[in-house]
Amino acid sequence: MEFERYDDGVPSWVDLGSPDLEAAKAFYGGLFGWDTPAGPPEAGGYTVCELGGKTVAGLGPKMMPDAPTVWTTYVNVDDADATAGKVTANGGTVLFGPTDVLEAGRMAIFADPHGAVLGLWQPGNHLGAQLANEPGTLCWNELITTDLEGSKAFYGAVFGWEAEDQGPPGGPPAYTEWKLGGRSIGGMMLKHGDMPADMPPSWGVYFAVDDADAAAARVQQLGGALLMGPTDIEPGRFAVVADPQGAVFNLIRLKG
Repeated sequence: MEFERYDDGVPSWVDLGSPDLEAAKAFYGGLFGWDTPAGPPEAGGYTVCELGGKTVAGLGPKMMPDAPTVWTTYVNVDDADATAGKVTANGGTVLFGPTDVLEAGRMAIFADPHGAVLGLWQPGNHLGAQLANEPGTLCWNELITTDLEGSKAFYGAVFGWEAEDQGPPGGPPAYTEWKLGGRSIGGMMLKHGDMPADMPPSWGVYFAVDDADAAAARVQQLGGALLMGPTDIEPGRFAVVADPQGAVFNLIRLKG
């Protein structure tokens, strides 16, 4: 699906700061067929990856050597400064920015009250992903948290998100969908015992694929790791994988 704009409060972009940028380009190009044209010199090595000539994700050099290697989700906002103010007013912490990124837009990075990190993107020349929800592109963003109710309150106050719980009543929901104006825009689940004990609350990204088993095998052929699955879930068949530099992400073959 092609996009020409994103509404305020809707995730619109993901990127990765890698300790080995050339290796990351080769890996994701080999896995998803992304083209990785060199950006302008003033972009500091940041590459806007493309599929079929449409922007899909960003790859850049890792700026802080001691920080974990992770995919970052960005939420489209009309005003990054005003939204950053809502973050701090509701118990979050602004880690970087807001600051202008050349003519592309204005960004900020923040942590929610439980430590999950998310980005804000106020678009200039760069609107976000021009192509999403198709094989080889971003299709879902998901929060894993230790506090469902606290997260509902925080993200509701910052972005106006509504939370729709799924599963039988009387206990923690099996899953929570984030909605904005009745439209599903992301998900949330409670950290459970099968996850690593030292894994902090975090935002994860899902990339759509034609075949989850074949894509998981391809990850390993390219030097990455299979962490879980492939396994069937209600939306389709998915796997948790990591690239050769340790960045974790999800693959999913969506039903229908």
